[in-house]
Amino acid sequence: MTVIHSPSADILLGLRAMGLLPDSAAVAGEPLAGGVSSDIWRVELPSRGAVCIKRALPKLKVAADWEAPVARNLYEARWMRQANAAVPGSAPALLGQDEATGTLAMEWLPPERHALWKTRLRDGHADPAFATEVARRLVRIHAATAADPALAACFPTDTIFHAIRLEPYLLATARAHPDLASPLQELADTTAATRRALVHGDVSPKNILAGAAGPVFLDAECAWWGDPAFDLAFCLNHLLLKCLWTPAARAAFLACFDALAAAYLAGVDWEPVAGLEQRAARLLPGLFLARVDGKSPVEYLTEEADKDRVRRVARPLLAVPVDRLAAVRAAWAEELEQ
Repeated sequence: MTVIHSPSADILLGLRAMGLLPDSAAVAGEPLAGGVSSDIWRVELPSRGAVCIKRALPKLKVAADWEAPVARNLYEARWMRQANAAVPGSAPALLGQDEATGTLAMEWLPPERHALWKTRLRDGHADPAFATEVARRLVRIHAATAADPALAACFPTDTIFHAIRLEPYLLATARAHPDLASPLQELADTTAATRRALVHGDVSPKNILAGAAGPVFLDAECAWWGDPAFDLAFCLNHLLLKCLWTPAARAAFLACFDALAAAYLAGVDWEPVAGLEQRAARLLPGLFLARVDGKSPVEYLTEEADKDRVRRVARPLLAVPVDRLAAVRAAWAEELEQ
C-alpha cells in the first residue's frame, strides 16, 4: 500500500516559487526510491495532478564522502530544455525550476507505461533495436548542441562536473590503483579540456525510460559543455557490466553494445568520428574500473571474483590504450569466455 507523506519544507517553497502551488494549499506525495543525489517525489498538485519533483542534495547518499554543488539542479533543467528542443520527447517536459531551493518540477511519467531500461536489462530483455534508438537520440542531442556553441555560456559547470564525475570516477580510481594514476589523470585532463557539445553526464540504463515513443533520458544533474565521448563511453560501460549481472543475456548485452556504438558513431557530424571514438575507447576502461574501485561502485557486483574480472580487462587497456571501441569489447568478451 502506498504511504502518503508531505514533502519537505524546501520542496514546498520551491513549488510555490515556481507558481505551481498556491500559498494556502497543502500537497501530499510519495517519496521515490533510486536516487543517490536528490530527493525525488511524486506529488499531486491541485491544478495539475501528478508531477515529479526533484531537489538536489549537497551530500550524495553513498558510502564514500561525496559532496556536490546543489546548483547542478539549475543546469539539469537547462539540459532538459535543450534536449527536448533537439529531440522532442527525449526528456520529460519541464514544468519549472527554483534556483533558491534547488528544486525542479517535471511531468510525471507513469512507470506502467515507461519501463526503466535498467530493470529490463536486469531481467535479460536486451533489445539491440532499443539500444540503437538510445544512440540515435543521444547523438542528435549532441549534434544539435554542437552546432550552437553559444550554449556553452549557459553551462558553466566545470566545477560540478569535476566534483560528481571526474573526481569520484577517474581520480578516486587513480588513488586505488597508484600504478595507473598517470593514465587515469590524463583521461581526466583530456576529458576536462575537450569542449564540443552539451553532455548529459549520466547516460545510464537507470536514467533511461522505455516509453511508447522511444527512450526518455532522466537525471541530467551532471550537464556540462564538454566531451560528448563521455556520454557514449558512460552508457557503453553499463552494457559491459551487465554481462556479470545477468550472465544468461551476455550475448544480447554485447549485441546492444555493438548496436549502440555503431548507431552513435554513424551520427557524429561535428568532428572527425575517429577522434571521438578514440577518446571514448580510451575513457571506457577507466570508467569500467571506476565502477568497482571508484566512489560509486555498481551495487550488483558484490563478489570479489567478478570485480577481479573487471580489473583484469581494464588495467591492461589503461596501461596500453586502444583507439577502437571494438577492441575494448573484444577484450571483455574474451574474459567472459574464460
